[in-house]
Amino acid sequence: MPGKHLAPRLLLAAIVSASSLAIAATSPGSPPHASRPAGGSSREGALSHLPPPLRLAELAPAADPQVLALALSAVRCAQAEGTGTTARRLAVIDYSRSSLQPRLWVFDLASHKLLYHELVAHGRGSGGDTPTHFSNEDGSHASSLGLFVTRDTYSGHNGYSLRMDGLERGINDDAMARAIVMHGAPYVNADSGRQMGRLGRSWGCPALRSAVAKPIIDVMKDGQFVFSYYPDQAWLAHSALLHCAASRTARTARTGTGGNPDAS
Repeated sequence: MPGKHLAPRLLLAAIVSASSLAIAATSPGSPPHASRPAGGSSREGALSHLPPPLRLAELAPAADPQVLALALSAVRCAQAEGTGTTARRLAVIDYSRSSLQPRLWVFDLASHKLLYHELVAHGRGSGGDTPTHFSNEDGSHASSLGLFVTRDTYSGHNGYSLRMDGLERGINDDAMARAIVMHGAPYVNADSGRQMGRLGRSWGCPALRSAVAKPIIDVMKDGQFVFSYYPDQAWLAHSALLHCAASRTARTARTGTGGNPDAS
């Protein structure tokens, strides 16, 4: 691992460890299908189907297990806040990898299956073969990091496309305004990519091979999650979604309310 990535990797490991401990500390220890108390919320139901990180790692052995654990932690936090509570699928993009490698994984969280492992392009403003720069600014033509929830589909300049709504303030929350969408593109082509030394690049969108774009978009539309990762130290250190599990546990320890803001 290059030296420049050592500190972010250590930070990633620390976040994953803290989140795992927080989840274990707040787990009731009951079987997954155990009955819930009367009045259980839809948020609790949403969290109940999430597989453990090790299960995703088993389904996708080529993926970084810490990145998968981080993605699940962010999803858990978003759903605990009431966002994406009906989501059943998660796409994970690891932008720390070469664009010539399949670096997109699409999981069915409800059935615990890997649906796709595919190439995905990044924005031209993010760099060459392996991106190094990410932005939330319009006109940057760069990809954005963090957790997104998908919205509706439409047919536009890039054909069948899927809108993505960024959930992290200052990191990706301008995605809708920037028209950052998932779409197919002819430049996502392994053969021509090998000749150029990288895939073609988008204007910030996670572009897919044309042959698989429609089926992937169809399983990812309407309220599913997309998680884009790169070992960016500032994002890892300050993202609210990446730290909320540990924060809730600390708050619970101080107040003794079990994390329920309405508890007295």
